[in-house]
Amino acid sequence: MSKYIPGNQKHLTLDDRKYIESELNKGTSFKDIARFLCKDPTTISKEVKSRRVSDWFHKGTFYNAHNFCIHRYHCKKTNACGKLIVCGIKCASCPTCNKTCKSFEKERCPRLDQAPYVCNGCSKKIHHCTIAHKYSYDAIFADRKYRETLRSSRAGINLTQRELHQKDKIITPLIEQGQSPYHILANHPELNMSVRTMYTYLDMGLFTARNVDLKRKVRFRPRKCHKAQIADREVFTDRLYSDFRSLGLSSFVEMDTVHSSRESKKTLLTMFFVKEKLFLAFLMNRCTKGAVRLVFDRLEKRMGTCKFLTLFEYILTDRGPEFGDPVALETGIYGIQRSSIYYCDPMQSGQKGGIEQAHTMLRMILPKGTSFEFLTQWDVNQIVNHINSTPRECLEGRTSYNVALESFGEDALNAFQLKPIDPDKVNLTPKLIRFNH
Repeated sequence: MSKYIPGNQKHLTLDDRKYIESELNKGTSFKDIARFLCKDPTTISKEVKSRRVSDWFHKGTFYNAHNFCIHRYHCKKTNACGKLIVCGIKCASCPTCNKTCKSFEKERCPRLDQAPYVCNGCSKKIHHCTIAHKYSYDAIFADRKYRETLRSSRAGINLTQRELHQKDKIITPLIEQGQSPYHILANHPELNMSVRTMYTYLDMGLFTARNVDLKRKVRFRPRKCHKAQIADREVFTDRLYSDFRSLGLSSFVEMDTVHSSRESKKTLLTMFFVKEKLFLAFLMNRCTKGAVRLVFDRLEKRMGTCKFLTLFEYILTDRGPEFGDPVALETGIYGIQRSSIYYCDPMQSGQKGGIEQAHTMLRMILPKGTSFEFLTQWDVNQIVNHINSTPRECLEGRTSYNVALESFGEDALNAFQLKPIDPDKVNLTPKLIRFNH
């Protein structure tokens, strides 16, 4: 009947198991339960029988709670074990009765040997039943047991110890001769494994040969994990770097993020005005799309929509997932388009080289591995002020702050919370933040 199940969800879910439990408590048959869940009755039968939970109830005689012989209430045997010559104690009250008596018959319930295989729905379950072993079906326990079985079935390797030893006898000597896994498998198709599988087994230490025995393994360092990129390709429609270059702009803003060390999730959203060489940084608790938009909205409220549109009309950024919703960033708090966002080509950080150069100055104060967990926006503003108060050769010895003051005006710099630093007090070392704390 499984071929008639709609979709491909053929495994029972927790809700299905809860339904089975409730229907068993009502005394519903497997056939009716299966009809409702669109399953075969044998599926329900196997589910209940394999995942029922055992309950042990001490329902023996008054003196022997572990006696579950069917004759225990009327038996008058004594000295069935034959160990004592004179024994006046009834065997029914002896702890070894069930083990030594030849007439022992275990009391069984037909409900447990045939459908429904559990005590759910039985009227005698609590007060009148004398069966020592009881079985019940619990949906939560059954679902947990199912998931444990699912995990264990996928663990380990799909080889017996004998098969692994046979493969090892072929592979290890050839690796010691300097042959590569591809060379070995090309000449020994009877191994019946892929190159990737052999590398995995070697890495797991299942063969006598090890990773260090491979000729080129020790020459390569582990690959670095590159920054995640935007998955939705439709975002880049009319926003590629080639589209940006066609505009022929000389004044625009570059945008990026700087991440903290692994123990902190705080991130710096950085911006760089290419013409004025002005550097901005904003502390975010999380590197998400919503956090980036929150910074945009906060800046727009401070300086007004018109001024924001003038300064941030064109923005060039990378393909980080935090910039994956350009429409939300481009739309202002009043529904007006406040900027246009474009994306660099993959792995081409040089296309926004200005902000990358600013990051080198930032890393003089916050070296890689530094945690941003205890940073505040006031600390970030201090760092930005010292960077922007550094004279630039490309600005003919002027500072970014002074050039931006002429271009943007004092109100814009106040909205950015910027202020000039005396040239002799500019500090581009980690002591800048440590001194403040």
